[in-house]
Amino acid sequence: MKKNKIFVACDSNNISKVKKIISKTQNSKIKVGYKFGLEFLNSKNGRNFISKLKNKIVFADLKIHDIPNTCISTIRAIKDLKVNYLTIHISSGLKAIKAAKKIAGKTKLVGVTILTSLDNQALREIGFNKDIKKVVLDQARLASKAKLDAIVCSAQEVKIVKKVFKKEIITPGIRFNSKTNDQIRTLTPQQAYKNGSDWLVIGRPITKGNIRKNMQTLIDHLSQ
Repeated sequence: MKKNKIFVACDSNNISKVKKIISKTQNSKIKVGYKFGLEFLNSKNGRNFISKLKNKIVFADLKIHDIPNTCISTIRAIKDLKVNYLTIHISSGLKAIKAAKKIAGKTKLVGVTILTSLDNQALREIGFNKDIKKVVLDQARLASKAKLDAIVCSAQEVKIVKKVFKKEIITPGIRFNSKTNDQIRTLTPQQAYKNGSDWLVIGRPITKGNIRKNMQTLIDHLSQ
């Protein structure tokens, strides 16, 4: 039977806490990778920790968003870490994401669509005049054109993305209940997998409080 897959978001710059998260999320029921964001990767000891992390699926959530040359230089700068997944904003433009993909090597390059903390009102404030779903669809087409390896999008948009993008889909904004924190476009793990997500990104619902208990809650939730 195919295992469900999650990335546990290690959103901390505390090495001891990250070690605890990794230790307490090990299990035989769900395939687990670990997502490290800007907070950790820019911390004093974060880079060194990842360079020594062995036999783990590492997701570097750098969300690169820049001109083509800088995107390329950034990827080259972290090549030594040999991460499995690396994010780049699709809104960097087709030229940038194609150039980044060209030099990414064995690292899977992941295109980020509209952040799950945004809604249509927030998009209008930024200057977009399209509905979120239409923007995400356009971005998915660009990701496909650039031959990116995966896409990050809300679980609410997975069905739309799958129409034009045929590789891995990674979905953050996963919540076990109605407590959304600073996320807006959220779904439960079951709903996300049902929509076609390949990987779920789960942070606070697992890492806040009793980590082992939270992991078991997730496993129980998915077995229903």
